[in-house]
Amino acid sequence: MLTYLLFALGFVALVKGADMLVDGASAIAKRLNISEMIIGLTIVSFGTSLPELLVNITASFKGNPEIAIGNIFGSNIANILLILGISAMIRPLPITKNIYFSEIPFSLVATLLVGFLANASLFSEFRSLTLSRLDGGILLVFFSLFMGYIYVVHRSNVAAGIEDETASSPGMSMQKSLIFIAVGLLGLYFGGEWVVNGAVKIAGEAGLSQTFIGLTVIAVGTSLPELVTSAVAAKKGNTDIAVGNVVGSNIFNLLWILGVSALIRPLPFDVASNTDVMMIIFSSALLLFAVAVGKGARIVRWEGALFILVYIAYIIYLLGRG
Repeated sequence: MLTYLLFALGFVALVKGADMLVDGASAIAKRLNISEMIIGLTIVSFGTSLPELLVNITASFKGNPEIAIGNIFGSNIANILLILGISAMIRPLPITKNIYFSEIPFSLVATLLVGFLANASLFSEFRSLTLSRLDGGILLVFFSLFMGYIYVVHRSNVAAGIEDETASSPGMSMQKSLIFIAVGLLGLYFGGEWVVNGAVKIAGEAGLSQTFIGLTVIAVGTSLPELVTSAVAAKKGNTDIAVGNVVGSNIFNLLWILGVSALIRPLPFDVASNTDVMMIIFSSALLLFAVAVGKGARIVRWEGALFILVYIAYIIYLLGRG
């Protein structure tokens, strides 16, 4: 009974935590005159990735690689198709030039890198597919390069006058903003934990496999912070945070969380997971295509509906795959 009660309370914590996190992050962006896109790609992405990190660290220590890998792949697919789809249906999402030409391609490169490292043993005498500790270190090196890129973008924007480092009037004190972010992160953390625990118990009673649970129940559960944060940001008109949160979170998931998980314990890789890697690539390509064919660089409502339909089709495929 307690698990189900916490499951319900988890959704409340997620909604309120996301609301406070967006408010605090937006206020800090205004106070420091840092663009909302940079905030979305760093602070918000880190905060909303905490549930994935928690699940993966726990799964790695307990020796459940199917959950660790399925969680990340499933979360990234849900981020693009489900979360951006829902957010776009709330409000059309403009895509900035940096996101279209840099961040989305970077997430594609990260996906290809994970796929290559996991399948590298096919080209050696050892045929066991795995993400080794060395692979985890490589992923973390690429993650540090991404963070360096974010810093360079910010500095170049400041130099070009796109961002001004002088203080502005954010409407919220720095102390209050930090409190909002801290409380929001706590709400996301515990909300994600309670929701996932409840979902895992419900799925376990249904006799589902760890891989299926990782790709669906846990992936969607740990993506709920991204979903709520992006939906709230879209509703409030902070579309840069909505998009930056999703793209940044996907990069965090692949490079940082998988990197840390593999360092803790090498992750055996099921060849069937290559289909999920291809689905991430397809989802990213669909995102680029949606922006390219529309009027203006944005994802409109009908494209958001298409994303959701593709996600539903993917879930049906997973049910068939077992």
